[in-house]
Amino acid sequence: MPLAKTILGALLACAASTSVLAQAGPPPPFAADQGDGTYRNPVLAGDYSDPDVVRVGEAYYLTASSFTNVPGLPILKSTDLVNWTLIGHALPRITPVAHHATPRRGGGVWAPAIRHRDGKFMIYYPDPDFGIFRVTATDPAGPWSAPVLVDDSKGAIDPAPFWDDEGQGWLVHAWAGSRAGFSNVITARRLNATGDRTVGEPVTLIDGAKLPEVATSFGPSPWFTTEGPKLYKRGGWYYLFAPAGSVKGGWQGVFRSRALLGPYEGRNVLDQGMTEINGPHQGAWVTTPKGEDWFLHFQDTDSYGRRVWLEPMAWKGGWPVIGQDLDGDGRGEPVLKWRKPKVDRRAVPTAVQASDTFDGALSLAWQWNANPGEDWSSLTARPGALRLKSISSPENLWEAGALLTQKLPGPSFSATTRIDFAPKAVGERAGLVMFGADYAWIGLEKTADGVRLVRVDRVGADAFQPERITVGLTSAPAGVYLRLSASPITVADPPPSFAHYAPSMLRSTHARVVFSYSLDGVTYTPLGDPFVSKPGRWVGAQMGVFSQAASGRPAYAATRVGWTDVESFEVAP
Repeated sequence: MPLAKTILGALLACAASTSVLAQAGPPPPFAADQGDGTYRNPVLAGDYSDPDVVRVGEAYYLTASSFTNVPGLPILKSTDLVNWTLIGHALPRITPVAHHATPRRGGGVWAPAIRHRDGKFMIYYPDPDFGIFRVTATDPAGPWSAPVLVDDSKGAIDPAPFWDDEGQGWLVHAWAGSRAGFSNVITARRLNATGDRTVGEPVTLIDGAKLPEVATSFGPSPWFTTEGPKLYKRGGWYYLFAPAGSVKGGWQGVFRSRALLGPYEGRNVLDQGMTEINGPHQGAWVTTPKGEDWFLHFQDTDSYGRRVWLEPMAWKGGWPVIGQDLDGDGRGEPVLKWRKPKVDRRAVPTAVQASDTFDGALSLAWQWNANPGEDWSSLTARPGALRLKSISSPENLWEAGALLTQKLPGPSFSATTRIDFAPKAVGERAGLVMFGADYAWIGLEKTADGVRLVRVDRVGADAFQPERITVGLTSAPAGVYLRLSASPITVADPPPSFAHYAPSMLRSTHARVVFSYSLDGVTYTPLGDPFVSKPGRWVGAQMGVFSQAASGRPAYAATRVGWTDVESFEVAP
């Protein structure tokens, strides 16, 4: 009943909103905009972890963590906070370049913050193994400057800059216990006049271990894993937004103080409530030109990644209330459907494009799994196709950077591609992959007896478990169509290792994937049992293509290797 009341309340709010014009025809697949003046969460169905947003004029710009994927720091643009277009990336390579030529799973680019000041866009982002960096641009679509090391503190994460009224800049950030040796602490340091270096000693703003328990929808809880800080100022108060309680089972905390350096008092302003929407985690507060307040955050959806939600935000007694507060206790819960932010011009419903025809340019949706080599791919060797060189790489794709992958576009979808395989040596392989800590792919392999079509599964890739091969055709043509079809499946999980957790932590959502092949592009034959995906390290599962000269085979050390031409990549619901 409480969940039904939540949905009913959202629908009533939609009906009570300003009149809207019906959108001609249904919205496109995976679009959040319902075409009738409402939206359905998530507003970004892909894995855009740790989102941060800045408004400049009437446009909004969003960036997110990219970890080991390259190019990094995606830049998305919107005019209504609901419909987003991917316009570029701020990092063509991850620094240090040589270190990130290998896929450092779980490393690389963690939670960033984007700001606009004095006509310049800037992003502060952490690599927990090296420190906090900054890149800048006058145009958010790029080009962006080379990264500058702002703070070399190991384990410093989730940086966000803030400039006080007199112009003094500050950098607030959290700490990763795996690198710093401690966590659950929010720190502030002054920035120099140009904002490209911290100065002075760090000051602790929040120490979660010293705070009293906080009220949550699943009972009183201590503050733990307090991270992701964003500092704002309103009405003479400093507000520090910082989620806590773990990524999947936590809540959105807000602290406030009359002085920037504290002391701060805190409360929980958004958690799961009576909904099925687990762990509303870190994000960004934005105010629209119409004066409305909104909050974007992510929700960890396991194999489907950390998807972005948009919540209405109001103020009550000097505190923000995020989402829908049905009982008036000052703590909101996520909305499933709501009216869109008020704008002067209605946007056309859109979703991030996943399909690609490789017609002269590579879709911005594609990312490598490490800093790429110059000869990994070509769009000119065969016009209208993407040529992937068979890169000498570990047989286990968990160790391979030459994977070209995308975020999963929505809960249920199919991805179809046609490849032409041109190997030069035994051991070359190419295919269509669903990638994560467990992965599976379907494709072609060059053996001593010729080319065969195979399905390869590696469960426990991150633990370096062996692969399992299923042969579909012992003698295969060079050109084949490959398809993966995914649908969501929920599995039970054991309780976490800590005492205070939301019930949602006892289940995970993954993709049930059917692999199939075709010789004519019309009739498809399934190969192997359905595969259940697994996320990567801090990222969801990814789909993509690859061509490799696998280790342990003659191709790995051959003087010449072949290639694979990918003729198309079509994603459909």
